[in-house]
Amino acid sequence: MSNSLLTFHKYHALGNDYLVMDATTALPLTAALVQRICDRHRGVGADGILLGGAAVNGVTPLRIFNPDGSEAEKSGNGLRIFARYLWDMQRVGESPFAVQTAGGRVQCQVLAQGRQVQVEMGQVSFKGEDIPIQPAPAEVLHQPLPLGEWTLAFSAANIGNPHCVVFVDQFAALNADPQALSIHALGPRIENHPFFPRRTNVQFAKVLARDRLAIDIWERGAGYTLASGSSSCAAAAVAHRLGYCDADLTVVMPGGELHIEILADYHIRMTGPVTRVAEITLADEALT
Repeated sequence: MSNSLLTFHKYHALGNDYLVMDATTALPLTAALVQRICDRHRGVGADGILLGGAAVNGVTPLRIFNPDGSEAEKSGNGLRIFARYLWDMQRVGESPFAVQTAGGRVQCQVLAQGRQVQVEMGQVSFKGEDIPIQPAPAEVLHQPLPLGEWTLAFSAANIGNPHCVVFVDQFAALNADPQALSIHALGPRIENHPFFPRRTNVQFAKVLARDRLAIDIWERGAGYTLASGSSSCAAAAVAHRLGYCDADLTVVMPGGELHIEILADYHIRMTGPVTRVAEITLADEALT
């Protein structure tokens, strides 16, 4: 197998790390291969793989793979990383450009000599049929989520991929072990809850101020994550829709902060950092 098929460009966005591959030269990706490459002990290690194609009519296609081998419709951090990669490869300049994902087309712009990227993430929907959720209420805002011994209030949103937002201020009334209510404990249960036929990303949110929202994240297909762009957008949109936060706010995560702007009709603009880590060539024997 040619080593040119096993070359990756690694970046991280607030600790959420991805490997970028060129679809025109990369080896075909299977779920098993993605799992092996993303393995932090036996592979390169990553929160996912970004497979970018050649631009057609000014639009660059992007496929996003989770470390479990499944495909994600959209990733905010992944899009910022991919935009920076295109800029590093001199395929784009300082002007805005379009990227097509399975979760819709977005507009990206590289700022600050590559250190910041702004993405027009698209429009948030709170409709049950769009998320999707079963059964599907007209809008999924402050709905009951049964979890065996507890019932939590949650809201859901779709920004090209599904999200479930739980505000943690309700936990105090449950009189439960905090560890049992952590994102690590409840995240996988909510991700795979029967309400969500396509599974869901999960955010535990806490309002810090009108312009600051903190979240912990459990990503569908990836698990606990230091930061997530689409999760930040979804949680911010829910907090604003419920009247908890303003339309211009900072989302605080364990990996760092993102600036989120909620525009007309809940179109979302996200701005945040990207860091280039390395160019890596994986040895053939790593896959045997």
